[in-house]
Amino acid sequence: MKIEQIYTGCLAQGAYYITSAGEAAIIDPLRETAPYMQRLQKDNVKLKYIFETHFHADFVSGHVDLSKKTGAPIIYGPNAACEFDCISANDGQEFTLGNVIIKVLHTPGHTLESTTYLLKDSNGKDHCIFSGDTLFLGDVGRPDLAQKAANMTMEELAGMLYDSLNNKIIPLADDVIVYPAHGAGSACGKNMMKETVDTLGNQKKMNYALNQPDKESFIKAVTEGLQPPPGYFGLNVALNKKGYESFDTVLNNGMKALSADEFETAAENTEALILDTRSNADFYKGFIPQSVNIGLNGDFAPWVGAMIVDVKQPILLVTDNGKEEESVTRLSRVGFDNVLGHLKGGFASWLAAGKEADTVNRITADEFAGMVNIEKDKVIDIRKETEYAAEHVSEAYNKPLAQINEWVKDINPDEHFFIHCAGGYRSMIAASILQARGYRNFTEIGGGFNAISKTNLPKTDFVCQSKQMQS
Repeated sequence: MKIEQIYTGCLAQGAYYITSAGEAAIIDPLRETAPYMQRLQKDNVKLKYIFETHFHADFVSGHVDLSKKTGAPIIYGPNAACEFDCISANDGQEFTLGNVIIKVLHTPGHTLESTTYLLKDSNGKDHCIFSGDTLFLGDVGRPDLAQKAANMTMEELAGMLYDSLNNKIIPLADDVIVYPAHGAGSACGKNMMKETVDTLGNQKKMNYALNQPDKESFIKAVTEGLQPPPGYFGLNVALNKKGYESFDTVLNNGMKALSADEFETAAENTEALILDTRSNADFYKGFIPQSVNIGLNGDFAPWVGAMIVDVKQPILLVTDNGKEEESVTRLSRVGFDNVLGHLKGGFASWLAAGKEADTVNRITADEFAGMVNIEKDKVIDIRKETEYAAEHVSEAYNKPLAQINEWVKDINPDEHFFIHCAGGYRSMIAASILQARGYRNFTEIGGGFNAISKTNLPKTDFVCQSKQMQS
């Protein structure tokens, strides 16, 4: 038996590849199937099952394409209603894989169909669980995502999750290994560990959710402090339930190379968004006007989903040379399949064609420290509330990037402000969005708070609750 965790940092997501005696199973596969097909061929094994722990909200699974290419059935737990061929397994049902057995443990609460898969080794001993979004390391799945579909409140779902954990998971032996679907950085939980594998015994000791004295306390603990889910989550659930266009087709469309003239015509004649995936350090020096910058070298896919929201949005890509396929692939993982093509030769070809370019007014942290008047100038910190609360520039306002569509209306276009994040990645996203909407009255700080913290500017962890950003 071999178990391989295939972890994708951008999505903080773990897929699992299991082989035993010439047969293989894959749990929660990502959209692109090539890595799995290559593993199957290399190991000379046959894919027998594709297991899904639930209908994922934060990414589009590769289950449909993988099933079509291999003939392996797609297996969900109870209550799963797919619009493609799948098996909705019964609670307790067992599937033989080579010399091991994979048992279905229905664990609703995150969603109604949420299922944990218990793997029993060749001796029949409980070896590990693939817990999906039911149990994370340090946390449990948030119970607010499936409220509408389940016609239940998040408190009711949280209560269901409490029962699932206490009746199906906690009774298992302490040496059972836990393989979750996500780790730190995922929006599917709020308190996940950086580690991606642990024993159940350790989770019983340190996971706050597993140490609540009763159901009422559990419900309160897991429902408080939840941030609104990204807007694209519901659309991804729909794709995972209904099926989607083949990834091969999506990739072929996105790999269409457009000359500068063709790119400009496409931008003018469609409602396409120009998405520039270069680093913020390159973007600010020059870019196509109206472009939005979300760099590949960061949490690319989640920020695309948070900022663009509509997965059907037509997209034109500007990338570094050689990064076209990666950009299309990572967009497809969160359901953004409508890529019309990319700029052939990248931004350099745009300049070579004599086209108009724009820049962002970026300064260093030292320059910022030398020119800002803390008492008079407006400073906007777009980090998360928790980052801001830990420490921030004195008198700075906290306006998280994820909420830019709400706070942008409060900006006075005639009043200058400084903007920063932690390192420059998120503030350049914000800067590009602001300029695309006509705002030019700001200065972005390269290096963000990481660099600012090394200057002599006054900093504090005091948050004034009554302070509001005035327009």
